[in-house]
Amino acid sequence: MFPGRSLIPCVLAVLCLPALAAEPPARALPIFDAHLHYSHDAWERLPPAAAVKLLRDAGLKAAMVSSSSDDGTQMLYAAAPDLVLPSLRPYRSRGEIGTWMNDPTVVAHLEQRLAKYRYVAIGEYHIYGADADGAVMRRVVQLARQHRLFLHSHSDADAIERQFRQDPDARILWAHSGFDSPERVREMLRRHRNLWCDLAFRSDHASGGKVDAGWRAAFLEFPDRFMVGTDTFTPERWYYVGEHARWTREWLSDLPPPVAEQIAWKNGERLFGAMRASLTPPKP
Repeated sequence: MFPGRSLIPCVLAVLCLPALAAEPPARALPIFDAHLHYSHDAWERLPPAAAVKLLRDAGLKAAMVSSSSDDGTQMLYAAAPDLVLPSLRPYRSRGEIGTWMNDPTVVAHLEQRLAKYRYVAIGEYHIYGADADGAVMRRVVQLARQHRLFLHSHSDADAIERQFRQDPDARILWAHSGFDSPERVREMLRRHRNLWCDLAFRSDHASGGKVDAGWRAAFLEFPDRFMVGTDTFTPERWYYVGEHARWTREWLSDLPPPVAEQIAWKNGERLFGAMRASLTPPKP
């Protein structure tokens, strides 16, 4: 989900994404989707079994899922523990996107869920600038360190820097690559060895099946630091998962195959796949 400041790039991204074929090609490049949400308005319209079918039909190798509330993530994970990698959002409802960082009750919520379930990350959460130095965000960084989890941070570069100052060994997945320029993203990746970027809801990195020159330079310099994502921030976006996977395969085909494979699925599998063994599906 996106705060108001991100709505314009989100809308532009939707308009720029091409319409693609309905069915995946045979032997399609596997996709590790690092940015999906299954929140209450999605599961009310799309039952877990139907959502899982959409993911499998798209040829996804794995899907990193969070939700508002976390119940959606647990339902989807229970339906497909071989496919879904659960991530814990701080939000109990959509309305907390702009307030969670100032709400101490969020900490108790996170601690309760972490005591009950296993996850690969905390997030996606929205945090900007000096808000990242607040008490709630500091506790989130501590919890991630304690439970050996990634932080999935929808942030500006300033907030990313502040999180790393709190824990230099933190592992951060930068949602949407911060909606920043490829040059700025490269600077951040050079500075932080434990920073990775998802490309969810960006269309500036490719057009007409060709990768933008600036992003190509970033991908070739850091082939092991990028992942793709759909960002199903509204229920309607779930029906776009398949088309997004095909568009992703299209522009990835413009990169050297070893680089394309890393961005498509190998980076995600390397970072999160080994954590799967520690997960415990919820009981029915």
